[in-house]
Amino acid sequence: MSAATTRSRTPRTPDRLCVEAVELARAAAEEAAYPGVVGAHVSAVAEGDRVVTHFFESKEPGYRGWRWAVTVTRASRAKNVTLDETVLLPGDDALLAPEWVPWSERLRPGDMGPGDLLPTEADDLRLEPGWSGEDTPPPNSVVSTEMAELVEAEDADVTDRTVAPARGSITAVAEELGMRRARVLSRYGLHAAADRWDESFGAKTPMAQAAPASCVSCGFLVAVGGSLGQAFGVCANEFSPADGRLVSLSYGCGGHSEAAVVPAPPRPAPPVLDSMGTDEFVLRPAAAVADTGSAPASDAQDADLGHS
Repeated sequence: MSAATTRSRTPRTPDRLCVEAVELARAAAEEAAYPGVVGAHVSAVAEGDRVVTHFFESKEPGYRGWRWAVTVTRASRAKNVTLDETVLLPGDDALLAPEWVPWSERLRPGDMGPGDLLPTEADDLRLEPGWSGEDTPPPNSVVSTEMAELVEAEDADVTDRTVAPARGSITAVAEELGMRRARVLSRYGLHAAADRWDESFGAKTPMAQAAPASCVSCGFLVAVGGSLGQAFGVCANEFSPADGRLVSLSYGCGGHSEAAVVPAPPRPAPPVLDSMGTDEFVLRPAAAVADTGSAPASDAQDADLGHS
């Protein structure tokens, strides 16, 4: 353990020659770093008999609050001070890096990019075996020996999809039935996914609180299969903020299919045509009838035109 990091619990009297070796300590710090980043002398602390550590401010970018610690010493009855070690140490208000966190805990949704691979642990609580193995022949079965010989081949079939499964194996039957998955979502995985989706598009979101109705009665909701279909569906409204997302049946938005139905435009009434009667419109005043008893001129013209 270095002298710069070990402190005696009882205060010691600093050695005078070691305390005066400030320039020696500064030169050692500048040699370890480079000139310009070693600041003013802060203090000198006695680490032991004839052992003193000099602290200098650090002007290194990104090392706020750190200090250069240079430990010097001298031999008994010697007047020459020698260099022990030089190290950069954090102070009380130093800017430190955060505590290291494993990548599996640092990963967040959306961090994966094209070409990234995310491994899953063998005992991942979100997954469970795709088949239970209840159809495996008992040890005293006639085909048990044959099945035992195919165990390694079946394991290879599960991990490597480029190799066709052996005929008659459980993997081959599962592939034929469309169930060739080594692991499927467990009950814990389903509940975790449901809680995560309900937090984003569930009944407690501000959008759902202000919606006129829930998605369970919306015509744009596309049903999904499985047990998740009892609580979720896919939104197919391109104007909805949840378009293409898995939404809770209790979610809702202003794009509900029955929220505001546009009324049909009013149509004017058809015209009424009355062709059963005629209306007489007088175009000019009638002429005075002479004493001779002849017909008016208008009546004569009508007669000439064949009108009655």
